[in-house]
Amino acid sequence: MELIAKERDRLLQRTARFLGLAGTLVALVSLSIPGVVPLSTYLWMLPCLAILVFSHIMVGRSLAIVWPLVGTVAGLAALLIARGPAGSTPSAGLAASVAPLGAAGIACFALVLVSSIPRMAIIVLGVIASATLVQQTSHSSAALSPSALSVILGWILTAVLGYWLSASVPRAARRIYSIGKAHRAERQASETEAQRRQGARLLHDTVLATLTLLAHSGVGVAPEALRQQAGEDARLLRQLRLGATPTPQSSGSYNLEPVEETALGTTLESVKQRFGRMGLEVSWHGTGQVLLPSDVLDAFLLSLAECLENVRRHSGVTQAHVTITDDATTVRAMVTDSGVGFDLEGIDEDKLGFKESVIGRLREVGGNARLFSSPGSGTTVVLEVPR
Repeated sequence: MELIAKERDRLLQRTARFLGLAGTLVALVSLSIPGVVPLSTYLWMLPCLAILVFSHIMVGRSLAIVWPLVGTVAGLAALLIARGPAGSTPSAGLAASVAPLGAAGIACFALVLVSSIPRMAIIVLGVIASATLVQQTSHSSAALSPSALSVILGWILTAVLGYWLSASVPRAARRIYSIGKAHRAERQASETEAQRRQGARLLHDTVLATLTLLAHSGVGVAPEALRQQAGEDARLLRQLRLGATPTPQSSGSYNLEPVEETALGTTLESVKQRFGRMGLEVSWHGTGQVLLPSDVLDAFLLSLAECLENVRRHSGVTQAHVTITDDATTVRAMVTDSGVGFDLEGIDEDKLGFKESVIGRLREVGGNARLFSSPGSGTTVVLEVPR
């Protein structure tokens, strides 16, 4: 939204600059025709027009109100000089020559003056003053000459255009954001459903098949084969818990090659994607990849996933930060959220969630966990495991 608003303001500024320079140039060329204004009057107008042109250039670069104000005053001063001394008779073509100056050279500032009431006051004063001065340069006996009407029309059109762009661009941006949000929700729902179906097929091919054999006392299957299949299923469930998606080689057979060490950065991405699908945005900081023994890695990632699950369920926010650091002996993860927090002294000691799923799991591999929180100040958990 902020970027779109900046682009809208830039469009208004550039349009005002182009329209103002064009109107001023047309008026200057018209005034340069011999006989339209005396030479002395023409020379007195030049400094005012130069200030007006400079104001156009600055409006294209800055939203400060000073430049539309300076430009309007300079343009009105040029019209006042063009009118000549009181009682003098203007030339026949003077009104047509200065009309572009009032209708575009000065009126262009209305594009950037519709954003607030004080700025709109400049528009009102500008249209009245410029139309009056142009009217005084004409020979028309009507209340408003064609040249004065063109000036009023120029101010109205630029003000309407500026207001329309100012109001419609944010509205369009909100609609685009709503469409994008709906698309992301639909895509997430589709991915969740596809994952559910894949998980159902995965469990049917492996764990449920093993449980069926156990229910029938393993009839027709050797005990050693049954134990091996159960071990494969246990490793499969552990990978699923960490957010991985094992690749099926065939029905009932999945790629679960055991490894002694695993790159921490690769499996962290699986955890991040898992919680991203559940609506928790996880921002990762620090070390990219760290190698850990498989049992330490499992405990570390399962504890980390449990902390993120607590953020998702209890913090009241949709974003968490995970910072991974390491040294020669220890790998650390700091999980931080800016949620509601809680009173550490108010935790029921009978609750085993954090105590067993995080602290107990890490201590089994020689690690530890520390918890910091207070009501209204978010929560931070520091996880440590040996390398």
